[in-house]
Amino acid sequence: MKKNGVGDTENYLDICIAGQQLTVYADGNRVVHYPVSTAKKGAGELMGSECTPTGWHKIRAKIGAGQPLNSVFVGRRPTGEIYSADLGEQHPQRDWMLTRILWLGGLEPGKNRYGNVDTAWRYIYIHGCPDQFMNGRPESHGCIRMNNADVLDLFNRVEAGVKVYIHE
Repeated sequence: MKKNGVGDTENYLDICIAGQQLTVYADGNRVVHYPVSTAKKGAGELMGSECTPTGWHKIRAKIGAGQPLNSVFVGRRPTGEIYSADLGEQHPQRDWMLTRILWLGGLEPGKNRYGNVDTAWRYIYIHGCPDQFMNGRPESHGCIRMNNADVLDLFNRVEAGVKVYIHE
């Protein structure tokens, strides 16, 4: 259990930037962990920084329930496309958001909430990406990327409102 500015919590997600790992805690016990890819530019909260924000957050919305594995999202909406290597080659500039989206909102005013550090309005998500992009290194533009099967499993384990602690 962690002491923090938003109250004690026993059910939360812990995202370690240094370890590129997301761990699910339930009733204070480690339940499962997944590899992730955080920001290539490291940790940081400023709008436009392309960094992964730290501190306490919550899942403000779960997006994509019922969509097929590898569904493509643009602007948090499914496009009807299913990601494939061919589609990836046709659109090499896209920052792929696949399968499910967990939209994060900061809980610490002045650190990751409100003004130019607001995680929600930076559109920071936990989302699926092409599995070949998951290579154990930070490579995102600020979001937390996951393998598609892993983000689907995580999506099915958590509810909106669950707390998320992101740290270096």
